[in-house]
Amino acid sequence: MSLQTRQQVARAVKAVENKKADDVVILEMDQASGAFTDYFIVCSGTNPRQIQAVSDEVQKELAQEGQHPTSVEGYKQAEWVLLDYVDFVVHIFSEQARKFYDLERLWKSASRLKPSDLSKKPAAKAPAAKKVGAKQAVGKARKPVRKKTKRSASKRTARGAKKSGIGSRTGARPKPKAKGKRKSR
Repeated sequence: MSLQTRQQVARAVKAVENKKADDVVILEMDQASGAFTDYFIVCSGTNPRQIQAVSDEVQKELAQEGQHPTSVEGYKQAEWVLLDYVDFVVHIFSEQARKFYDLERLWKSASRLKPSDLSKKPAAKAPAAKKVGAKQAVGKARKPVRKKTKRSASKRTARGAKKSGIGSRTGARPKPKAKGKRKSR
């Protein structure tokens, strides 16, 4: 999550806003979430031409900087255009597709940023708290250990009967296996 990446994301957001995309959201992905990128830019267009125009503007703006997407998906259909720049991904949705896929809910662990937040340096994250060992944990209640108990004789016989087929719903006993040799014909 370098400063250079943040500047590129800011340029992409500027391009999206220049083409009047609706409801622009910037998501900074949490490293613990298993995300494959650092940022998502999510926005909506009102019609296929606007969606393609937003996509074209983002590519044009970043091409001036020498940045080209590694992958462009959905441009012809213009329902959900995805521009993958590795460190960030631009999602341009139709209004219906955005409601259906709801990426903001799917990636709710990500923090939402404003365009003004991108000009600031990324905040250093505090180190994770140390785990407290069992000996150090004071005042924490432990779960009671469940003791194994012997089954009563009635439960054991009921289970044994179930396995052997005795007492089944039909009331019929299984046929005993034939012992000895088979008769030849």
